[in-house]
Amino acid sequence: MKKMISIFLSLTLLLTAVMMVSGAENPMPILEDVSDSTPDLWLNCKSAVLMEAATGKVLYAQNPDEAMPPASVTKIMTLLLTMEALEAGRLTMDDMITASAHAASMGGSQIFLKEGEQMTARDMIKSVVISSANDAAVALAEHIAGSEAAFVDAMNRRADELGMEHTKFENTNGLDDTAQNHVTSALDIAIMSRALIEHKAILEYSSTWMDTIRNGAFGLTNTNRLVRFYRGCNGLKTGSTQKAGFCVSVTAERDGMTLICVIMGAESRDIRNAAATKLLDWGFSNYGLYTCTRGELGKLRVTGGELMQVEVQHGAFVCVLPKEDVGAVQKDIRLPTSVAAPVHQNESVGEIVFTCHGREVGRVAATACETSEKIGFWGVFQRILSQFLLT
Repeated sequence: MKKMISIFLSLTLLLTAVMMVSGAENPMPILEDVSDSTPDLWLNCKSAVLMEAATGKVLYAQNPDEAMPPASVTKIMTLLLTMEALEAGRLTMDDMITASAHAASMGGSQIFLKEGEQMTARDMIKSVVISSANDAAVALAEHIAGSEAAFVDAMNRRADELGMEHTKFENTNGLDDTAQNHVTSALDIAIMSRALIEHKAILEYSSTWMDTIRNGAFGLTNTNRLVRFYRGCNGLKTGSTQKAGFCVSVTAERDGMTLICVIMGAESRDIRNAAATKLLDWGFSNYGLYTCTRGELGKLRVTGGELMQVEVQHGAFVCVLPKEDVGAVQKDIRLPTSVAAPVHQNESVGEIVFTCHGREVGRVAATACETSEKIGFWGVFQRILSQFLLT
């Protein structure tokens, strides 16, 4: 009789737990704010931006939002749409691309495509990235979208999606002799550069100093001299016209941190490269990256659930900080002692808060790795019965 009373009381308590509602919050991650900074640093150019690639945080900005001609730096967006077409399966590296009369008519930097000449997408991309080939950029655009005009429409839509507020494209290559309002800003260039280098294959080409196409008959030399002369430089794109001056978006990686440096409107190639070198040196000297990789947090008790506990994990976290502060980051794991069912896979059940010298620098959610639905009456009864039989 005592055992039956005990079973009845246990059953009542468990059924009460089944009716409980979880009080766990669902915290949103705190994102890095993009903001201007004005350290004591002078650059001989019209505008400049230094951005850390993993977070998108702007470390330095000089006139970042002024819209001005970007010359061949335009091709960053052309290449981004090309890489996205590859990723979506609408293009393969081995696709043969036929040069139209329009593509072959491009002046400036080129690989001298002939109307009707065929070349693989791989060699076209290589030519655009390494040698800034205007004709290859148009040929790629026409192949992907059907016409350069349709491709330019896609470029502008993608710019809107990325939040590039000071950008208007009129062509795929940046030639501006006849362009009326083909402009972008240093910040917008950094934004699209960040999107492009998420496609790691592009860095294989942008970090190449010399290569060939047409079975070795035509040589390509990188227009970005910093690839050869700046330690860690692996891209990305140069540009120059009389209207634009000398522009560049440079990417460089050291000690696990990638910086994107944009220089616009310099008076010469050497001045442009010197400004980029100065800004990159400043960034690598003053900033570092704190990284916490995705990991497990153990088991969390679930009240009133089909599973009595669930595994919990946390996402990855990264932030850029002054170099001397990277080692001072602390993490505070905030998990309840239990949560009430139902708990679903990937549901937030807690968080990790990261602080540096007492100041919060970010947070990530702690999430359930599995689902535990509310336990029903018969599930509770079977659980109690099994406990009774084991005693």
